[in-house]
Amino acid sequence: MSDRSGESGLVQFSERLTNSAAFGTLFREGMDLVEETAAYLDGVGRTEAKALDRSVSLTYATESMRLTTRLMQLASWLLLHRAVKEGEMTLTQANREKTKVKLSAADPGAADMIARLPQQLQHLIARSMTLQTKVRRLDTTIHAPAAERASIGNPLVPQLNRLKAAFER
Repeated sequence: MSDRSGESGLVQFSERLTNSAAFGTLFREGMDLVEETAAYLDGVGRTEAKALDRSVSLTYATESMRLTTRLMQLASWLLLHRAVKEGEMTLTQANREKTKVKLSAADPGAADMIARLPQQLQHLIARSMTLQTKVRRLDTTIHAPAAERASIGNPLVPQLNRLKAAFER
């Protein structure tokens, strides 16, 4: 096996996350949301948009564009990390490539404006924000600098030391 982490002999937990069931579930959730959103915006959403007041119609256009942008960025991140899972690239390569992906792209507008949109679009926006939160969290875990991961160590050690000290008295 090649040294994908750049640190000889160490198995990096962060590299294994892309092979986890949680990543697989997140990947499917993301791709399904992209497909569902595209179908909505090309179908029912188009009809709903035509029936909106002029001011809400502008919000619809803006928010559907933000939603699409957000989902495309999330899909890019997911596909990049699936490539790591499939062995098509290393985590180091993915880390370089992911700088092109903006995980904070296109946050939604004001809540009072979102509330005026059709329910299905509101639901898609909310689900995309939940997905974005999950991806950001995973991104932080996977791409934490090696020194930062090492300094964390085993989080149970301080608690075990406290227990040990309590029972030694």
